[in-house]
Amino acid sequence: MSVRTLSTEAAPAAIGPYSQATIAGGFLFTAGQIPLDPATMEVVAGDIVPQTRRVLENLQHVLHAAGASWKDVVKTTVFLQDMTDFPRFNEVYEAALGTARPARSTVQVAALPRGVSVEVELVAKLPD
Repeated sequence: MSVRTLSTEAAPAAIGPYSQATIAGGFLFTAGQIPLDPATMEVVAGDIVPQTRRVLENLQHVLHAAGASWKDVVKTTVFLQDMTDFPRFNEVYEAALGTARPARSTVQVAALPRGVSVEVELVAKLPD
């Protein structure tokens, strides 16, 4: 089984020795996305709501580059700086994903890169 990397200019470039996503065995595995504006590589201003929107937009661009959509996502992992943000995160998440309902884990972490409030990664089954 070969592994190939995927990159799109529509999402933030990797800020370390990793790729935006890899494809293997018919699946897309993304790196964790934080709320970086891909044009400026700066963290978007605001609280959990605009940060979550940006993260999910970034992931949507990676999905699109792979020929996939939210309906192809089988699992997301959510990292929150503060679990009290969960209800507002969840509202934005539900609106972005529409009727898609991938499995999900959500954990509170001690810190995230660049002091952001949220990071999300996903696994998607690529269309045949």
